Amino acid sequence: MKLGIIIETKEYEKAWNAFRFAVTAIKRKHDVKVFLMGEAVECEGLTHAKYNVDEQLKTFVAAGGELLACGTCLKSRQLDESAACPISTMIDCVEMVEWADKTVTF
Repeated sequence: MKLGIIIETKEYEKAWNAFRFAVTAIKRKHDVKVFLMGEAVECEGLTHAKYNVDEQLKTFVAAGGELLACGTCLKSRQLDESAACPISTMIDCVEMVEWADKTVTF
């Protein structure tokens, strides 16, 4: 199955669980794409003693997951794209939803 995941939060536990869900889906042999929108574009580098979002994000990318980030959301926060998190557009988000058999939002 192809899963599209839209993450819109940088709340530690919610973002951590979203990436854990994505990693688990990949382990179960699903194709997974994650689109970061709004404050979620700040997830890279986000660490907490109990909910290490950055670690789960890196695990997701290392497992072969595709990560996209809203360019407008990055720019509004004066953030740059990274190798793991390229600048994307709303067209990319729509195309991910069209590609996916199921879409989940956190």
